[in-house]
Amino acid sequence: MVYQLAAEAAVDQDLASLSDHLIIAMIVAYAVALFLFALEAAYGRRTALKNNRLVPLAAGAPGAAAPAPAAVGGSSTVDLDADPPSGASGGDDLEVSVRDSEPRASASRSVLGTVALVVSVAGFLLNLGQIATRGLAADRWPWGNMFEFVVAICLCAVAAFLYAAFRYQARYLGTFVLLPVVLLLGIAARWLYSEAGPLVPALHSYWIAIHVSAAIVATGAFMVSGAAAITYLVAHRTEVKRAAGERVAGIAAKLPSPELLDRVSHRFVVIAFPLWTFAIIAGAVWADEAWGRFWGWDPKEVWSFITWVVYAAYLHSRATAGWKGTRSAWIGVIGFACLMFNFFGVNYMFSGLHSYA
Repeated sequence: MVYQLAAEAAVDQDLASLSDHLIIAMIVAYAVALFLFALEAAYGRRTALKNNRLVPLAAGAPGAAAPAPAAVGGSSTVDLDADPPSGASGGDDLEVSVRDSEPRASASRSVLGTVALVVSVAGFLLNLGQIATRGLAADRWPWGNMFEFVVAICLCAVAAFLYAAFRYQARYLGTFVLLPVVLLLGIAARWLYSEAGPLVPALHSYWIAIHVSAAIVATGAFMVSGAAAITYLVAHRTEVKRAAGERVAGIAAKLPSPELLDRVSHRFVVIAFPLWTFAIIAGAVWADEAWGRFWGWDPKEVWSFITWVVYAAYLHSRATAGWKGTRSAWIGVIGFACLMFNFFGVNYMFSGLHSYA
């Protein structure tokens, strides 16, 4: 019996050691992929994307019924039907048109991007292996503290990005998604790391596999949406400069059309919002079992609800007021900022029932 316990402890220690080595390996893989995606974005050749539901064939593309409106700088169009802004030529008041007069979508492409995608898949598998081995070493669900939570969020963010890359041809988001992933993993490994061990008593519940898992998956999708929204704002600013006759160079000059980025950002909010809603509801049910009340205005509960309200406003404004483009992108960025503050700021700036995280 003693020998068996010693053998099990040795296996757990080996798995924990393997998990720690995989942390470094996956950070290196993601960093290499980030570097290659940045090179593709800066030096790749603009290539037309295949027509699909997210990337519709433009009006002026081959096989379309009507000619496309004139493109600005060869990448997108600017809505000039309205009166020109007073006292400015091509200032911030110009709005990039969304969906209605879009040229055929294109993005910077090179063989480096293909290699980066392969390296990203390798990093994802290392990330998955790290989480699995840590869970086996601790004999529990591997997201019981901030370190494990950040690693799981990064896994879901990369999974959402890979889905976007293969399903929506959106590998142009690689630089913008992997940059926060590498930064978060670096912070987690340097300052948040804790050895694999048992859960604190408050987390001993099957709800951790339901509530926390839903929150992690939703956060990964929100990260891709946030990256697309920030990229949209950069691309929109680029179109405004082109409309004003300014020359644009670098990565900003080779970004996809703002319309496409707007659609990608919206698509991932649509995916993540129901999951976030379910996570809040599941958390309330767990709170009732653990603390005898569904809602107690704990800081984590409050900021989870604030995040939900902002993303609900994002979806509502698009569905009812027709807010697409810059205004909805800013709401999406605010929602993502609230989400990040909920996970990091709340845990370190406030004390509450969720402080054990």
